[in-house]
Amino acid sequence: MSEQQNELHPLTKAIRIQTPKTWQMEHSTPLYLTSSFTFDEADDMGGAFAEQNDDNIYSRFSNPNVDEFVQKMVALEGAEAGFAAATGMAAVFGSMFALLKQGDHLLCCSSVFGSTYTIVTKFLPRYGIECTLVDANDKAAWQAAMQPNTKMIYLETPTNPQLEIIDLEWAGSFAKQNNVILNVDNCFATPLLQQPIKYGADLVVHSATKWIDGQGRVLGGVIVGRADLIRDIYLFCRNTGPSLSAFNAWVLSKSLETLDVRMQRHCENALKVANALENHPKISLVKYPFLKSHPQYDIAVKQMKAGGGIVCFEIKGGIESGKKFLNSLQILSMTANLGDTRSIASHPASTTHSKLSEAERLSVGITPGLIRISCGLEYVDDIINDILQAIDKS
Repeated sequence: MSEQQNELHPLTKAIRIQTPKTWQMEHSTPLYLTSSFTFDEADDMGGAFAEQNDDNIYSRFSNPNVDEFVQKMVALEGAEAGFAAATGMAAVFGSMFALLKQGDHLLCCSSVFGSTYTIVTKFLPRYGIECTLVDANDKAAWQAAMQPNTKMIYLETPTNPQLEIIDLEWAGSFAKQNNVILNVDNCFATPLLQQPIKYGADLVVHSATKWIDGQGRVLGGVIVGRADLIRDIYLFCRNTGPSLSAFNAWVLSKSLETLDVRMQRHCENALKVANALENHPKISLVKYPFLKSHPQYDIAVKQMKAGGGIVCFEIKGGIESGKKFLNSLQILSMTANLGDTRSIASHPASTTHSKLSEAERLSVGITPGLIRISCGLEYVDDIINDILQAIDKS
């Protein structure tokens, strides 16, 4: 990147960072669908393996399309380096397993995505890595859970799906005081709404499948952060194989060019949906970070530019009412995703967290009637009207 490009705003970099043009002088980066790359001389190939040059060797190691996507994410998050993975969960997995070893301890907020919960409670212990789950906003509990062998703090904010907000300024200070790695899942906010590294995060992970792609087309994940930590993550993932494909990276890189305008609309729609539902007689609770009724509203407006595209509410009547609500929708999609142009509804107790026991679900805030809405880009009145008619039928 030129000196002039380095001075550009990150939003401009998300559009203008580009793999060097070929002799064809293409305006849009071409696809590099190749498993490997060739060399003219044996010494050149040897130099690449010795890391004496930046030549590409094999697309599991690096690829021009993947590198372009990573550079854009690094610019948006204000990070030093990054690595792109095949899925969001590959990014979460890689960010933990590359840096933790037998005998280490992980502190994790209890409100996390279902697959993340499974990794930290069922898979990490198999390898001798302890994990303690802590209530997202119980600062005393975080301090009490800290151990001499604690190596990493992992958290989501906003959390999935309860939309709890964790004070990143406090978390960054807490991690620094205890000399541990702070690893933040920034999927729900995206780097457009908050940048955890500014508050002291060492690593930031994303499921790029969600808002970053934004159109439900491809899977992808990315980890950005401190260069020394990313180096270890790169070496781990290079050898274990959860690399992002060139095609998916090409799609995600193009998606970043419209992320800003899409997130503005997602956030506008979500706030209107939240306001429309807040006093509904069949709803006992509405949660959205930028509603003044949100328990952590003051923290949300301090560290986020907008409230994001997710709205949660508790429908009266429990699991059966939640299922009836989904079955009554006429426009919103029922699908295992979020962050799409099309609005999506899900019922965590019967889907993403259904494999947990009722006690486990309640311990991480998954109540029986909890509904998660991912607000898309449709005309907002149509989104609201579909939700209201489905509530009436539940």
